[in-house]
Amino acid sequence: MADSEQADLGEDRSLLLVDDDEPFLRRLARAMEKRGFEPELAGSVAAGRAIATARPPAYAVIDLRLEDGNGLDVVETLRERRPDSRIVVLTGYGAIATAVAAVKIGATDYLSKPADANDITNALLANGDALPPPPENPMSADRVRWEHIQRVYELCDRNVSETARRLNMHRRTLQRILAKRSPR
Repeated sequence: MADSEQADLGEDRSLLLVDDDEPFLRRLARAMEKRGFEPELAGSVAAGRAIATARPPAYAVIDLRLEDGNGLDVVETLRERRPDSRIVVLTGYGAIATAVAAVKIGATDYLSKPADANDITNALLANGDALPPPPENPMSADRVRWEHIQRVYELCDRNVSETARRLNMHRRTLQRILAKRSPR
């Protein structure tokens, strides 16, 4: 990697990666290392908060939904310990309400999975007012719809009737959608 690309990071290249998907976490760590970051990995809210308290990094990429809680708890801890850190929140469920909550708590940006290392790097290094470029392969409209339906279904504890009522959709239509594979 060229020195000019790494120079954009500044002197402190510490990066906290928090995600409970271990293969994704390791892949992302390798990709971010190639871009000049010095990643430290955490697989849970507890581990992420411990690292954020002991060694608050300059950068962080935090998954929203973790097995032991909410990634926003790690964002809060990190924001208290190091107000200047640049934090990107990742989630498999792109919902406007959680994006707003993440930014209010102190996240710099919010990306939906699957986000690649280039999208994440652009978000971490984006100038305060400048918006990062749009993703190279955004989700299709069908995929966004499917993700939203899955999210509401999960929030309703997988109750089809309740999900259909909240989505203002016929129950049988919802059952057909849920039975299909996710669109690309």
